[in-house]
Amino acid sequence: MNPSCGRCNLVVYPTEKVNCLDKYWHKGCFSCEVCKMTLNMKNYKGFEKRPYCNAHYPKTNFTCVADTPENLRLKQQSQMQSQVRYREDFEKNKGKGFSVVTDTPELQRIKKSQNQISNIKYHEDFEKRKMGGEVPFQKPSNPGPGAFQPPAASQNFHYEPVPEPVQPAAAAPPSSGKRYRAVYDYAAADEDEVSFVDGDVIIDVQQIDEGWMYGRVERTGQQGMLPANYVEAV
Repeated sequence: MNPSCGRCNLVVYPTEKVNCLDKYWHKGCFSCEVCKMTLNMKNYKGFEKRPYCNAHYPKTNFTCVADTPENLRLKQQSQMQSQVRYREDFEKNKGKGFSVVTDTPELQRIKKSQNQISNIKYHEDFEKRKMGGEVPFQKPSNPGPGAFQPPAASQNFHYEPVPEPVQPAAAAPPSSGKRYRAVYDYAAADEDEVSFVDGDVIIDVQQIDEGWMYGRVERTGQQGMLPANYVEAV
């Protein structure tokens, strides 16, 4: 018994039979599902047991995965494993140096502790210098005019040096050092610094390093450290 055509369902005789895609076709019925172009065994492409030409062959597309409870659980588990792995790598490499480091809470805590230790060391060195010690004095980088002034270190470490008594300008001893004139207003950021305004004369100036000096404001009689780029020589 002769089979029926996969396209027109009519009987296919042996002289016009094409056997392909698990079906029998008339030679004229073996055509593209879209453009109806007649195909042969060399140029057809099968998809779901239907013939197509090369131009109209269906393209497979990826489908979106729904956020099912199981997928959400797997996603959360993967994130937890990633965080644990990062923590292990951080502990292994801590202290070895990094090219790029993420600002994690742990690193913020370490950075804050280092800043506290640095500020405490700075005040210890300053007190030793005032008492005549030979410890080399180091001061953080000099802030430029209008730069952000950090809060006083004493607010963080409860460091309360004894303030020096304010003497009137008339009672100030005669100047014997270099004299400078302020070209900007400056508000002291630490207990060991001195405030002044534009035009004040700074006397008894001693150079500490390229960024900082030590001197006494002639108008108020207060003395302490001051940034070198806020004053000019008289």
